[in-house]
Amino acid sequence: MKLNLKIWRQQDAKSKGKMTDYSLGGVEGDMSFLEMLDILNEQLINKGEEPVVFDHDCREGICGSCSLMINGEPHGPDRMVTTCQLHMRKFNDGDTIVIEPFRAKAFPVIKDLMVDRTSFDRIQQSGGYISVNTSGNTVDANAIPINKHAADEAMDAATCIGCGACVAACKNASAMLFTSAKVSQFALLPQGQVEATERVQNMVRQMDLEGFGNCTNTGACEIECPKGISLENIARLNREYYSANLKG
Repeated sequence: MKLNLKIWRQQDAKSKGKMTDYSLGGVEGDMSFLEMLDILNEQLINKGEEPVVFDHDCREGICGSCSLMINGEPHGPDRMVTTCQLHMRKFNDGDTIVIEPFRAKAFPVIKDLMVDRTSFDRIQQSGGYISVNTSGNTVDANAIPINKHAADEAMDAATCIGCGACVAACKNASAMLFTSAKVSQFALLPQGQVEATERVQNMVRQMDLEGFGNCTNTGACEIECPKGISLENIARLNREYYSANLKG
């Protein structure tokens, strides 16, 4: 295939960015989207030009770092996949593909397509953990009976990889789906009950401090999430938050 690429180029967070056009041939359908960008960058380097900067690591749909906005959709036109799992057979010969970074105030651009998502880390650090001593005299997990439905829902919430697609898809740049998934994975388990009140209050407070927008239940976050995190988690976060505030 031969493709027309329109890629956002920006030197740093303070610089003014712009869309730059590139023409790329020899693209095969079995290539991943990132492999296609690798080929483009190799050509740019060979011509003495600066390569396009984008974030990636595992390239197996696990780490979530390969987050790109492709033709207006986080991670592109496929469903339940990250950008690194997106294959070029989803596009046709002669297509124009617009590639941008995730757009959110809380995700400032580092360079080109790479954004700073450490705001997610700070939300997680504010309460997304349990302070249980796991060294020394531990207890077998099977010794604590847990309803299978609750265990399954907790595991579903824990599959969130923190890629930020929910924020990029939301018209308000809300982080409610991410935060609710991190709250839910503990709210459903007995191990998470000890710090439940502080957890949800601290994580919601940090989310607001980072500058994320409010949730208006449009549902775009769930649709674009590569792990299919459910909106039910947002409802659970709201219940946990109201309950925590009532307790004082």
